[in-house]
Amino acid sequence: MFMATPKTGILLANLGSPSAPTVPAVRRFLKEFLWDPRVVNLPRPIWWLILHGAVLPFRPGKSTQAYQKIWDAEKGSPLTFLTRQVTEKLAARLAGQGLQVTYAMRYGEPSIATQLRQFKEQGVEQLVVLPLYPQYSSTTTASVYDDMVKELGQWRHLPGFRFISDYHQHPAYIAAIAESIRLAWQEQAKNELLLMSFHGLPEQLTKWGDPYFHHCHKTAALIAGQLGLSDQEWKIVFQSRFGKAQWLKPYCVDTLEALPGQWVKTVDMVCPGFAVDCLETLEEIAMENKHVFMAAGGEAYRYIACLNDSDAHVEALAGVLGI
Repeated sequence: MFMATPKTGILLANLGSPSAPTVPAVRRFLKEFLWDPRVVNLPRPIWWLILHGAVLPFRPGKSTQAYQKIWDAEKGSPLTFLTRQVTEKLAARLAGQGLQVTYAMRYGEPSIATQLRQFKEQGVEQLVVLPLYPQYSSTTTASVYDDMVKELGQWRHLPGFRFISDYHQHPAYIAAIAESIRLAWQEQAKNELLLMSFHGLPEQLTKWGDPYFHHCHKTAALIAGQLGLSDQEWKIVFQSRFGKAQWLKPYCVDTLEALPGQWVKTVDMVCPGFAVDCLETLEEIAMENKHVFMAAGGEAYRYIACLNDSDAHVEALAGVLGI
C-alpha cells in the first residue's frame, strides 16, 4: 500500500510531442528524440551522420503531414492534451491527500527537469515517478529514468523516490482495457478478430535482455483471458517499424494485408501499450492501417480508443500507484 506524506509528488511521464504541426517543430522534436542513445543504439558518430544526412532532411516533412491529420486546432497534440487531462483528473481524484500531481514529457515540454524543479520548490520530500508505458522497455521507461537521474544528480538534498518501471500485468490496468473493449462491443457487435497492436522494437533488444516483447505478450494474454476469448479470436501484432533491421513480429501491416485472404474480413484494433491516443494510434492504426486492410479486401475495421482521460483510466492509475 502506498503511504503518502504531506509533501509527496507524483510525476506521470509520457513520450512527448512536437510543439506544433510544422516542419521546424517536428524536426526539433525528432532531433531530440532520435539522438537519445536509448532509442537508437548505433555508435554516435555513425548515427550522427545518418541522422543529419538521411533522416532529418526528409522525415520531418512526412511526419508533419501525419501530425496535421490528428492535430486539434484548439488543444494541440492529442498525446499532450490527453496526458494533461488525465493528470488533472487524477489530481482531482487524489485531492485532500497531501499529494502534488503533475506530468512531464521525455522529449519536448514540459520537461522532466522542469517538473522536478517545481516539486523541489514546493518542498516535496517523497517522489513517485510513473512512466505512462505499461510495458517496460529500455527505449522508453529506462530513458525516463535516465532523465530523472540526470536532474536529481545535480541536487544536494535528494527526495526519497519510487520509480514504477511497468504495470503490464497490473489487475487494474488489465481490467480497464478489457472493459473498454467490452463497451465497444456493446455499442456494436464485435468483429471476427481482435488485434492487439503494440509499438515495435528491434528484435536485437530482446536478445540483449529487454523484457518488452514478453511484457506485451503477457498483457495481451491477460486481456484475452478477461474477455474470455479463444486463441482463434485474438492476435498480437507490432506496429511502427523504422529502418531496415528485423523488428518484433508479426508486423501489423503484413498481418492486415494477409487476413482477408485467410477469410478474416472484419477486425477490431486496440493498442494496449499506449496510455493515451497519439500519432501512432490515431494516424497510423486508425487511418493508414485501416486503408491497408480495406484495400486488401477487408469489410469492417474498428479502432478502439486508448483509455485516454476516462474515469476508468484514472482509477487504473490510482490502482497502479497503490492509492
